[in-house]
Amino acid sequence: MADEKMRDAWTKSEKVLAKGNADESLKILREIDPDGEKATTLRIAGEATWAIAAKGSSKSEYRRAASLLRDAVKKDPRDKKANNAYNSILNEMQDKGIKETTMPRLVNDGTPTLAGIVALCASIIIALMLIKVASESSSDLATEATLELSWTNTDGTQSTGIVVVELYAEDAPLHVENFGILAEEGNYDGTVFHRIISNFMMQGGDFTRGDGSGGYAGKFFGYCNGEEADSAGDCTMSSYTVPDEADNGRNHAPYSLSMAKTNNPHTGGSQFFIVDPDAVGQDGSPGTPHLDGVHTVFGEVTSGFEHIDAITALCDNQNCQNDKTPQDVVLESVTTNLDDDSWWKFW
Repeated sequence: MADEKMRDAWTKSEKVLAKGNADESLKILREIDPDGEKATTLRIAGEATWAIAAKGSSKSEYRRAASLLRDAVKKDPRDKKANNAYNSILNEMQDKGIKETTMPRLVNDGTPTLAGIVALCASIIIALMLIKVASESSSDLATEATLELSWTNTDGTQSTGIVVVELYAEDAPLHVENFGILAEEGNYDGTVFHRIISNFMMQGGDFTRGDGSGGYAGKFFGYCNGEEADSAGDCTMSSYTVPDEADNGRNHAPYSLSMAKTNNPHTGGSQFFIVDPDAVGQDGSPGTPHLDGVHTVFGEVTSGFEHIDAITALCDNQNCQNDKTPQDVVLESVTTNLDDDSWWKFW
């Protein structure tokens, strides 16, 4: 039961509100019942806030007023004034196109609403998706990349071509992640294949210097210039490298995509190479088997073989000096299959 002092405050607050001073009315209520424990306090506060909302056409104030009146009805369902006020403000808000809340109410008096049931189902689905992601670490990695190339032929004509590469997300997840990050950030766009050796490979990916002396990993993978580090703060971003995954069972067959690095372990950054289709090992086997277990193979060409053939052929017959074509072979862009994911694909 409210004491006499509180009832006097309520009377005073209502009289002040009737005179058009909503702010003063709220001030009186805060002084007498700061925690809003009484239904009458909440009802008068709702009416005062409603007056402020109507004066300024504030959607947030309308919602706050409706919330106060709703709480007043919950505390005392028999309060006719609170019920009438709550119904009236909801009608007014409907006329003004103002929703009671900015999001659907999930529970109404302890009973889940339709929106609440939908939200619960969505939460379960999201939880299952998170469990799946946690159990399948490579599921969020790209599995395919598209390379757009341009080059000048030996007769001076210009050519362009699209090369599609399968990425080994399960066998080389760190390298695939690194390649995907660099591609997504556009670091590879406009870079050149600075090193093309006939019957060996074509190498590119140096997005800082373009000559094979630059580039770095797309994020901190626990190594700085091949040395294990505790945190990204142990070195500058330009020192980020990727730990080797060379013992993944993948060989340097023709058209393989592999990580370039120094002679030291764990020094791969952004540079990569594609094995020449005509490469042959010392034992006569196709590809570059001497690199197996040393460099990490993380993909292979699956489409656009003819473009790789044309580019690697540019350096046949000693047409290239210092392993570089007379005119740049440009990697115009790199995109991955993750770039095409739309929101609706997750449902």
